Amino acid sequence: MDMQQELEARFADRAAAGRRLAARLEYLRDQRPVILGLPRGGVPIAYEVARALQAPLDVIVVRKLGVPWLPELAMGAIGEGGSRVVDRGLLQHERITDDLLAEVEQRESAELLRRAQTYRAGRDPVSIEGRTVVVIDDGIATGATARAASLVVKQRGAARVVLATPVLPPELIGALGRVADELVWLCAPEPMVAVGNWYEDFEQLTDAEVVDLLARADETR
Repeated sequence: MDMQQELEARFADRAAAGRRLAARLEYLRDQRPVILGLPRGGVPIAYEVARALQAPLDVIVVRKLGVPWLPELAMGAIGEGGSRVVDRGLLQHERITDDLLAEVEQRESAELLRRAQTYRAGRDPVSIEGRTVVVIDDGIATGATARAASLVVKQRGAARVVLATPVLPPELIGALGRVADELVWLCAPEPMVAVGNWYEDFEQLTDAEVVDLLARADETR
């Protein structure tokens, strides 16, 4: 990608990226989708998509279950409602006992519950049973969180999962396309380097900002 192409591919901020992504997802309007943003960065993008498609907005809170001695290596993931995915092959390879897995899961479950309660501020989760669900993040780097979120949403009963993001590395397109029913992106630069490189404004969001966006979306439903 040359310098001119790179400049054209960049987004002013997450809201601008969300509006562009919404235009790409307009074909889903008649399917009455549910829009789920990965907190924190995916929520302002999901907010714009939900507003454009007149769809309900919620967060998708997932916690990776990291191997204790290799925390970046995911042996599974958990989501709300008891949803859980585990890589049995990795457990066997790393000789992880059921007790150790349970210990990690218990710790991450507490944090998952805390975050979900913080973001929703007393609101009930949006039902996704039998619905087309669009899972949104502000960018995908390794694909671990996006993959976990897609699997968790399927476990929670979604009829169809669309994984959408403004930017991702091209080498992940095939793998993520096999996890979600559909993968939608705006640009797949080579090299990508880092998600933040593709935004002019990539300020970190606070929990309060996520809560505000969800509240605003709820008011307009």
